[in-house]
Amino acid sequence: MNLRQQARLNHLSFPTANAAETAAFFEQYLGCEIVAAGQHCLLKRNGFDIVLEQVEDKEAPVWPHNFHFGLEVDTLENVQTLYQEFLESGVQMETAVFNNTRGSRFFCRAPGGVLIEINTREDMQQDKWQKLFQEETQ
Repeated sequence: MNLRQQARLNHLSFPTANAAETAAFFEQYLGCEIVAAGQHCLLKRNGFDIVLEQVEDKEAPVWPHNFHFGLEVDTLENVQTLYQEFLESGVQMETAVFNNTRGSRFFCRAPGGVLIEINTREDMQQDKWQKLFQEETQ
């Protein structure tokens, strides 16, 4: 195995104008554990690190329109349950639950503005999904 294949994603780092508020969101809604908190916060989730870097309000990021990260759950019922929980808790929702060829999903925003996708592939339309990539490569 060469070095490129050995390399694995180690962490994500997000700037935020309120690291404590963003960390609390990640802990409550995304199952992260806050392992170090101060000016910056270190979170762990399934052996993966997320670093929240405190920045001044004037330095807060403006995220590109479609920049996001996604979390996948097993079933459409899980997606719908999380959507309802987020909605009732006042999370900034960007979409309702919808389905496309890749399965059902919704988008919301964490404090600090980063876009998050919650999806399932349980109801993915496999034939249409694969066809999208075949058309692009021909």
